[in-house]
Amino acid sequence: MARRFEYKVVQLREGLIGGKLSDSKLEKILNSEADDGWQLKAITSADVKGRVGPGGVDGLLVTFERPVG
Repeated sequence: MARRFEYKVVQLREGLIGGKLSDSKLEKILNSEADDGWQLKAITSADVKGRVGPGGVDGLLVTFERPVG
């Protein structure tokens, strides 16, 4: 059976997008992915491990879906 959809998960944390995670920055990312045919499937809050130190950083896992073919 052929796969009908493909998925992409984008990990976002404040440091990756330059400062505070704002509505407008998230909207810009969503629109950029939509331009490539990706549709938002889910946004999940997560503790995202940073590059420095042992602790996690509040972040988001953003899952996109698009049809294959």
